[in-house]
Amino acid sequence: MHIAILTFEGFNELDSLIAYGILNRVKQPGWRVSIAGPTDKLRSMNGLVIEAQMSLEQACAADAVLVGSGSMTRDIVANAQLMSRLQFDPARQLLGAQCSGALILAKLGLLNEVPACTDLTTKPWVEEAGVAVLNQPFVAKGNVATAGGCLASQYLATWFIARLAGEEAARNALHYVAPVGEKDLYTTRAMANISPFL
Repeated sequence: MHIAILTFEGFNELDSLIAYGILNRVKQPGWRVSIAGPTDKLRSMNGLVIEAQMSLEQACAADAVLVGSGSMTRDIVANAQLMSRLQFDPARQLLGAQCSGALILAKLGLLNEVPACTDLTTKPWVEEAGVAVLNQPFVAKGNVATAGGCLASQYLATWFIARLAGEEAARNALHYVAPVGEKDLYTTRAMANISPFL
């Protein structure tokens, strides 16, 4: 099972790396999580430089794809050459978008008649793309999910795990990373947010 996290120049560390950390708590044979990008090195909105583990084309073949957020998403969707490299199929893949990643899915036509969650800055741009934006942290329809707000990345990661490895694996992964003394609270809240969409 391979999950690719699409990460672009100007990426938001919280969106890509929190999901990366939670998703990697699953220890099953064949389970793999990769950072995918359009270039070998990617600089975050705050100057952190990371290396992509795979190309966008390789990510398109993954079992699940999480589209991260960042400060340059409007530039990304305006770049026809870059957008043409993104070929996804919700019939065979789980697709998720964090915050402004919803704009990328919208521009790819993957949110047609599907409401989305996104951050407050991106909301008007997603609405301009013809997608209704909900005032909640997470929503999914079929194999497509979106989350709004940086710390909602925990819900997106938990949904991916629940769909791909089962609810017990999702609970265990989130329980592991949740704050001490609040583990049950965090896990219960996350599962309450994603359970209606499993």
